[in-house]
Amino acid sequence: MPSPAIFLDRDGTLIADKHYLHKPEEVEFIPGSAEALRSLQEAGFLLFIVTNQSGVGRGYFTMADVDRVHAHIEAELAAEDVTFDGFYVAPEAPDQPSRGRKPSPAFLQEAAEDFDLDLARSYIIGDKLIDLETGWNAGCARSLLVRTGYGSATEENQGDQLRDAVVVDDLPAACEWILANAS
Repeated sequence: MPSPAIFLDRDGTLIADKHYLHKPEEVEFIPGSAEALRSLQEAGFLLFIVTNQSGVGRGYFTMADVDRVHAHIEAELAAEDVTFDGFYVAPEAPDQPSRGRKPSPAFLQEAAEDFDLDLARSYIIGDKLIDLETGWNAGCARSLLVRTGYGSATEENQGDQLRDAVVVDDLPAACEWILANAS
């Protein structure tokens, strides 16, 4: 039977949003994230990060920098018994052609094929409308908006576009909602 998954935006959702973050030592996790993700993993969800990293396409930093940040995230969370099943990165700038740049559902569909996932039982969590749209475009069970990062501004300025999104304070609250409402 296909597995359910959690697709996480990175900056502003899992870690504090810092302008074009590309140094591992600048990673700052949203409080309670490790415990919350571990509870989802224990409930049978696979975990994926799906992130646009336009700083690469803009020439601000390299994919090697992105990989070092992801290795740091993986190591820090592995110490808390949290394991990611995959990282999907769109390195292109917004004006460059991209197969996977959110709100494209391509990375979620690719993960579904590669890991035998049931997207209809999967969730996406992010702090921007494009994160929610990615989940809607992929047919996820629900898209959740966190108020961390750009989330509060998204709720305030684009609230009329949030459709059936669940709006919560942060990643731990999103994980709690999913555990209480997943079928």
